[in-house]
Amino acid sequence: MPDTYDILVIGAGPGGYVAAIRAAQLGFKTAVIDREHLGGICLNWGCIPTKALLRTAEIYHYMQHAGDYGLSAEKVGYDTAAIVKRSRGVSARLNGGVGMLLKKNKVDVIWGEGTIEAAPKGDQPGTVTVKETTRAPAPKGALAAGSYAARHIIVATGARPRAIPGIEPDKKQIWTYYEAMVPETMPKSLLVMGSGAIGIEFASFYRTMGAEVTVIELLPQILPVEDAEIAGLARKRFEKQGIKILTGAKVTKVQKAEGSVTATIETGDGKTQELSAEKLISAVGVVGNIEGIGLDRLGVTIERGIVVTDGLGRTNVPGVYAIGDVAGPPMLAHKAEHEGVLCVETIKGLHTHAMDKAKIPGCTYCQPQIASVGLTEAKAKELGFSVKVGRFPFAGNGKAIALGEPDGLVKTIFDANTGQLLGAHMVGAEVTELIQGYVVAMNLETTEEDLMHTVFPHPTLSEMMHESVLDAYGRVIHS
Repeated sequence: MPDTYDILVIGAGPGGYVAAIRAAQLGFKTAVIDREHLGGICLNWGCIPTKALLRTAEIYHYMQHAGDYGLSAEKVGYDTAAIVKRSRGVSARLNGGVGMLLKKNKVDVIWGEGTIEAAPKGDQPGTVTVKETTRAPAPKGALAAGSYAARHIIVATGARPRAIPGIEPDKKQIWTYYEAMVPETMPKSLLVMGSGAIGIEFASFYRTMGAEVTVIELLPQILPVEDAEIAGLARKRFEKQGIKILTGAKVTKVQKAEGSVTATIETGDGKTQELSAEKLISAVGVVGNIEGIGLDRLGVTIERGIVVTDGLGRTNVPGVYAIGDVAGPPMLAHKAEHEGVLCVETIKGLHTHAMDKAKIPGCTYCQPQIASVGLTEAKAKELGFSVKVGRFPFAGNGKAIALGEPDGLVKTIFDANTGQLLGAHMVGAEVTELIQGYVVAMNLETTEEDLMHTVFPHPTLSEMMHESVLDAYGRVIHS
């Protein structure tokens, strides 16, 4: 007889391991299955190691501009292998931390590739077959491949880089984020296909490290999900740094030669041009890992490559759930984590409600940083809102000037009729840390009056958040 669990999670990424820990906290006998690395893509090949790389680039930038701060730094250079080693070390440390958290919460780890053979039905648990994997050695204490049973099965298998036919990554000259994080040497020139968060972060990193970088974006605006005004300001900063940007442009063909790639690019006016570089990073999005899990055989509804759920993780097949990237956008680690908690609390019978995706913040850790939550100005107007918009520039903030970071903007959007905060959008230093203030405000249904009467500490960057609200209502002080 197979071992029987209350909850069995397939995938130990941010959504999966958080769901497993919360399930254990709620008294469920729980196990999580993974085939490669605890913590998933985010911790091992995404969010965390890229931030380590970007931190290196940030410090390198400041060292090159030491004179601006009354300092001197001579013969500033870098060691590519050491940069990569530090980044991988950060991931390894956190990977081990996830293992310790699972052990602490008495969550079993099963090592291998899981496939659902039968869904739970009534009092009969479902069955998951776990096959051995050669992708990575099993962590200490992990259970072996075999057959396992569970009353509830959560699919948290994440996503992988999207490949465009004819421009498939080859790990040598055409990179995905995997290869871009572990360069053997820094390329002198680089093409980046796609200007979402992944593409822009790598463009920012490699440009700071000295590469000639060109970003190619199919849509008219870089950072397509961001407010147009914020994206426009970011573009100006990128171009000032020397990043070349082509919007409304499509890569139609890539030719590889020894030590270079040449991309044929078609622009909106029908013209074509060729650009060559040492490497090309393909950053055109991700696709959910829905294959090989048994979902099709079970009859789980899948639309446009993602598993359809009811907002609380439940699929159309009782006892089978899906969370994180595999359950659709926004494909963000913090969204996956929260979905995991909602899913297991729903299984427990606690009072839950579907996550409001309009209140999920998004952050891009380029230079300058970009952060946002809620509706853009254009979307709010499209939805019929009468809006009041507030803006406050970094140039009017004492802390920003003292930091040597006077370029940036905080923008807030309110419903003119009710004072509801509809959206907040920022570009500039440390805005990825500031945005949560607005996220909390939106979740508490805070109005403009509440925000205006809140005392913000001085001198801080957060004062700009206050001033932006004041500006929306004609009461700004420092601008």
